[in-house]
Amino acid sequence: MKENSVLNYIGEVLKNMPDDWLNLTTHRLDIYDEQLAKVQFLEHFEHLFNDLNSETSALNALPTAFDYIRLGHPLSCVLEWVIARLNSLDPNNIISFSSKTIPVLGILRANLLEGKDTLITYSGELPDALDLHILRNVYGYTFDLKYVNNVSEIPVFHGSTIFITQQEDLYTLDLTPSIDFFITIHPHTGSVLSVNGAHNERYISDIQHVRRRESIAMTPANCLATLRNLNKTSSIEMDRNAFETHKAQVLESIKSITGTPTKAVIGSSGLSIQYAIMMGLIHDASEQHPGKNIKIIVPPNCYGGTNDQARRVAACFDHVEVLDLHVDGGQNMVQSIDSILTSLAATDDVPYIIAEIPTNPRVEVPNLMDLKAVLSKERNTANGGVAIDPVFILDQTFCPNVHFLGEGEILSKIRAISYASGSKFPSGGKCTAGYCVGNKNTDALMEKIELHLKLSDNEATSLQTQILAQQLPSMNQRIKDAYINTRDFVNFIQETLPEAKINFVSQELAEHGFTPSVFSLDLPTQGDTDQEKESYKRDLNHKLINLMITEIPSESKYCVSYGQLNGCYWTIPATSTQGTTKEGDKDYIARVALSPNMNLDLHKEVFKRFVEGI
Repeated sequence: MKENSVLNYIGEVLKNMPDDWLNLTTHRLDIYDEQLAKVQFLEHFEHLFNDLNSETSALNALPTAFDYIRLGHPLSCVLEWVIARLNSLDPNNIISFSSKTIPVLGILRANLLEGKDTLITYSGELPDALDLHILRNVYGYTFDLKYVNNVSEIPVFHGSTIFITQQEDLYTLDLTPSIDFFITIHPHTGSVLSVNGAHNERYISDIQHVRRRESIAMTPANCLATLRNLNKTSSIEMDRNAFETHKAQVLESIKSITGTPTKAVIGSSGLSIQYAIMMGLIHDASEQHPGKNIKIIVPPNCYGGTNDQARRVAACFDHVEVLDLHVDGGQNMVQSIDSILTSLAATDDVPYIIAEIPTNPRVEVPNLMDLKAVLSKERNTANGGVAIDPVFILDQTFCPNVHFLGEGEILSKIRAISYASGSKFPSGGKCTAGYCVGNKNTDALMEKIELHLKLSDNEATSLQTQILAQQLPSMNQRIKDAYINTRDFVNFIQETLPEAKINFVSQELAEHGFTPSVFSLDLPTQGDTDQEKESYKRDLNHKLINLMITEIPSESKYCVSYGQLNGCYWTIPATSTQGTTKEGDKDYIARVALSPNMNLDLHKEVFKRFVEGI
């Protein structure tokens, strides 16, 4: 009876669900409490279930589950809720992944940091991507491995026991006390991890954080397919030929857009790509520079995911450390890099630099000729030897149309890698898939990056690849059109509110191809003390955003994104994209992102009213 009521209700939910559940990559921040991610959504969803209310309006009014679908989304939460309901478990104990291997890596990471033993048991086949040799020798994970015919053969183990099974049915869990983590793998949609027992619930936040930073949740499309397959009347298939066709189209588009001759790699998200870059470079260093210390050099105020992930990777290795690279707000990126590289040369460390150009959220571009010179400079170790040259890892998400790495371009002669988040311009906000390219000097590194992208099973899904194939050809034109709107709006704000400080590219930089469609707005403030001034400005940020999303709900959204096909997105980096950044490095300013298709005149009109009301 319980199963039938759940199945019947979910059938109605899927008929009536809002389109945004499937089609948006980023969700509303004005109805989102990050501390209650997933929990608040499911509490309200449970009330609807108890009332058998599956009306579209009721579903649309649910609190935001996660602000960004890479972290999770309504359909992943519903899928996890159903699996929990059918197995009398807490939905918090169920975590879905697009990747088939990341759940294993997440548990191994937690146990590495805790110094706890792990036993991996499995029936059938292990995922092809799970390279046990690399997990032991590069990641440093320790574990035992045992094949079993069924769960009754799992031995008692003093540590964590993982059981892995591959099956079409993600809903049937054969949990026993001997299993701590039950991982069910579907051949096409991803995997589901069930955390078994109250004594293992302390792992949940750590594993959720692995999904948040090193991978993505099972995608909305695959969650929907899995939920529709709940009645077991059909199987989920993937058209391999269509996937290969779309992938070839995407690779050709990326080659044309970036001007690079090397093969790109395509991941399930920008952070999935970045994780593969980090692990690929650490793998390469273990072979080329064994025993040497690795320094990951990152701006402390850059995108919080980048910053947090770099520190999470470093936490797993005694010989890896993160150093702050000060690039914004009066700090000079080139001078900061030169100072750090000179210092690291003396100790003969391996330097990896991650930087955004333009920077986020201040939208600054360094002097590129000076950057080239400082990265190309040969330095010496303390004993007079030649120091290890850096690898420059460029987050090019703001301006993916600018050529950095191709023959004759500014970064063509040094070891440089560029990547972009796909939920922005590449897909127009239709999916999260991102990509990475390297110049001719990074062929060996790119091979390692692709190896680790595959190991973590973080390659783009079939649908993500199809979306990129459709959207990439129009990307450069969309960037151009969105920049025109942005420049127009920036000029209007400067005229209407000249006391505000706007961070945006100069006309000169725009003429050199830097045409972002995002700017940051530092509103004027008042007060007798610094605290009063800061408090006033923060309140004013929210007043502006609330006015925009209230007056123009069809276009203006309080969301964490840019590069969308339509509308205008507003956020405050300190409370969204910089969520895990150190408090002193956060930016409590408004970040505004415009699209090529929006009612700019209406946005100007509402902004003018805001200024009149200050």
